[in-house]
Amino acid sequence: SFFSWLEDEDYIVKSPVRRIRRVKTAVIAKEVLTDEELEALRDFCTSPRDLALVDMLASTGMRVGELVRLNIEDVDLQERECIVTGKGNKQRPVYFDARTKRHLQLYIESRQDTNPALFVSLRGEAPERISICGVEHRVRTLGKRAGIRRVHPHKFRRTLATHAIDKGMPIEQVQRLLGHAKIDTTMHYAMVNQSNVKASHRRYLE
Repeated sequence: SFFSWLEDEDYIVKSPVRRIRRVKTAVIAKEVLTDEELEALRDFCTSPRDLALVDMLASTGMRVGELVRLNIEDVDLQERECIVTGKGNKQRPVYFDARTKRHLQLYIESRQDTNPALFVSLRGEAPERISICGVEHRVRTLGKRAGIRRVHPHKFRRTLATHAIDKGMPIEQVQRLLGHAKIDTTMHYAMVNQSNVKASHRRYLE
């Protein structure tokens, strides 16, 4: 990556590692959250903020960096959508379900501060915008309480992509939903359920 950057920025004429073949590594199926695990995480939420935060991650599949940059004014509760700013400062709409809408409403109504951020810390008289580390720490804590291994914000994103493809959403739409520039990236995120592959084989090929 470093030599490619040097070449792109014209510091060198040609990358010396071009002739080196990439090492093939095993493709490991990464874990996703089950419906039961998502419910367990919700059960262990101790504040309206945590419940809204878990639901936003689970129903939108947004990046944690996109989540922490959200302001209240970015959220349209009526249409159940919000505008997030992703990589390269590109904006896109993401959508959430009715349960997330309800929990967002309860959380926003419980707020007594004037911070424009959608998600804020729960400490101090003047709450600050929650940080990426803050979100990571909170969902990891909830995961430990619920007895779920390796809970992190990115796992919600992978879970949404997998469930969307399992339920028949076209991969191009999943790509747009996640804000991926290349469809190959979307395919890496989604681990298609093998039972669905079997059902599709019987439906289309037998």
